[in-house]
Amino acid sequence: MTLRGAEALRVELKKLKSEDRPNVIKAIAEARSHGDLSENAEYHAAREQQSFIEGRINDIENRLSNAEVIDVTRLSANGKVVFGSTVEIEDEESGAKVVYQLVGDDEADIKKGLISVSSPIARALIGRSEGDVADVAAPGGVRSYEIISVRYT
Repeated sequence: MTLRGAEALRVELKKLKSEDRPNVIKAIAEARSHGDLSENAEYHAAREQQSFIEGRINDIENRLSNAEVIDVTRLSANGKVVFGSTVEIEDEESGAKVVYQLVGDDEADIKKGLISVSSPIARALIGRSEGDVADVAAPGGVRSYEIISVRYT
């Protein structure tokens, strides 16, 4: 996991523990005060929300405790594409250029240019250097991408 991804999880965890958890506890207490719990939709909804929040807290805590956090700015991969690196590639057929950062599965967001290190394109790029051509098996056939630049930012 990148340093940025770990920090985003810590922020979410803090919000869940300091804001969301207390709010749902208040909602449960208020719903209880309305009487019969067996027919109280507010109570059941609040309990379901509480279950979701507790599950998410456990999930984040487990991810953070088991994650190897990598500071991308301290990588010294000698210009090779590695986990955390930012790569500019050009489609050899269309000439379209795109920039991706290779991140963990949890951080991947294609709209932000963050692709999972286990994705087919990332697997094809890993270990290659600027100027190399990577062939990627895509649903529409094999695509070739030239690596324009590799950065560690």
